Amino acid sequence: MRTESFLLWGRKLYSTLAFLLLLNLSVNAQYHPGDHLRMDEDGKLLLTQTGASHFAALALSCLQQEYPNKPGQTLSGKDELKEPHVLHPAFYGCYDWHSSVHGHWMLVRLLKQFPDLPEASEIRRTLEQNLTAKNIAAEVDYFKKESKSWERMYGWAWLLKLADELFTWNDPDARQWYKHLEPLTNAIVERYLRFLPVQTYPVRTGVHPNTAFGMSFAWDYANTTDHRVLKSMIEKRAKDYYLLDEGCPTEYEPSGEDFLSPCLEEANLMRKVLPKKLFSKWFRRFLPKSKMARFNTPANVSD
Repeated sequence: MRTESFLLWGRKLYSTLAFLLLLNLSVNAQYHPGDHLRMDEDGKLLLTQTGASHFAALALSCLQQEYPNKPGQTLSGKDELKEPHVLHPAFYGCYDWHSSVHGHWMLVRLLKQFPDLPEASEIRRTLEQNLTAKNIAAEVDYFKKESKSWERMYGWAWLLKLADELFTWNDPDARQWYKHLEPLTNAIVERYLRFLPVQTYPVRTGVHPNTAFGMSFAWDYANTTDHRVLKSMIEKRAKDYYLLDEGCPTEYEPSGEDFLSPCLEEANLMRKVLPKKLFSKWFRRFLPKSKMARFNTPANVSD
């Protein structure tokens, strides 16, 4: 019971913090918490349609804005130096590739939850323009040429989350976009299947390369689409990496650049891959009660 309660609390806490962080990105917007959020009878924080419009505006403002841009590209010759929209015709906006990908995911998620959004037509138009078969083919081609570590695993994970969201949307446009995205989805899955067997140690940082985060979204995709090979690989490597862990050092959190909790990301992944009884036993060792108090104090952002 303690295990389930803590994970529920942890998910609420971190989803809330992430939500508030995203709101702060819109520094010029008029933000009124009562308009954007509501709390249900169980204390769960929910987005209102006004809040959904706020987030939709954030993504729509940058998904087709090319600059500023951080390509993260390794150049092997001057011929490879091209503008972002040429290299990434689907995902060139919002500063970098993974931010563009999860901006697309956010629009899909918002429109699924709020089909009558005032921005619905603009969202569909943007997705239709970006997620074409031709654009995705160019994205696949880039992955074939770029280094094996490019966007590993953070960008990979968000691409599979976008595919997951489209797969579960009963909408004719979504089915077409999912079909267009599928070659890139398959390329990312192949990268997971090649990389995980040779990654000896997990990355436990609280930023982009966190292994547990990357595996968690991939598990969701594999579970949704019944991709048994990927699911089996993630289950095996999660156990290899984390099953013997105990006493996660919560006193080291947060680090100065963290936007993820290494301890909670690991616990969230193991919650998914382990049977309930085994997870409860593992969790009691991994995060004993003495370690949990650290999570009761929100991080202080001083600048």
